[in-house]
Amino acid sequence: MSSVRERLLDTAADLFYKEGMRAVGVDLVIERTGVAKTSLYRHFPSKDDLIAAVLERDDRTYWAHWDRVAQAQGQDAKAELATHIEWIAQYIDRREFRGCAFLNAATEFPSANHPARLIAIRHKAELRRRVGQLTRRLGAPGFDILADQLVLLIDGAYVNGQLTGKKGVAGALPEAAAVLVDAAASRSRRQR
Repeated sequence: MSSVRERLLDTAADLFYKEGMRAVGVDLVIERTGVAKTSLYRHFPSKDDLIAAVLERDDRTYWAHWDRVAQAQGQDAKAELATHIEWIAQYIDRREFRGCAFLNAATEFPSANHPARLIAIRHKAELRRRVGQLTRRLGAPGFDILADQLVLLIDGAYVNGQLTGKKGVAGALPEAAAVLVDAAASRSRRQR
């Protein structure tokens, strides 16, 4: 059986994702978890602490998955990038998809100092760093520009995917990313 803390995180994560972090009160988290209010505040002194803990856990989960994909692809940067893009597209294609939790958090908490926004900024900086490492390994000239383009494409898919699902970006994301990568490779060949 999971700990009270994990049950609170699971419930809060589900509610925050489905209904929005600002829209969900701690009383609803407590009710759905079936714990006493003192239990919640013992683990999370404030709602902001609970939100931050949910996002931190989401961040760890995201990067653990990324690392498993990277490890499975070995040294083939193009295959690794394509596989990352594919699992992101599959994530967007889920019926319950409601956007990127980190972009949602940044939107809900515009204050530059809010813990949720800071975690979202850190997560997106890490996405850019990792995509940049892959584009560098591809040997693409202007790898920084390609990395920016791919991150823009990914984040655009996260935002638009909740509106269009299968009919839109989920299906187009892998192909669009491949076009960008191939165009960069073509530029590289011409410059030789």
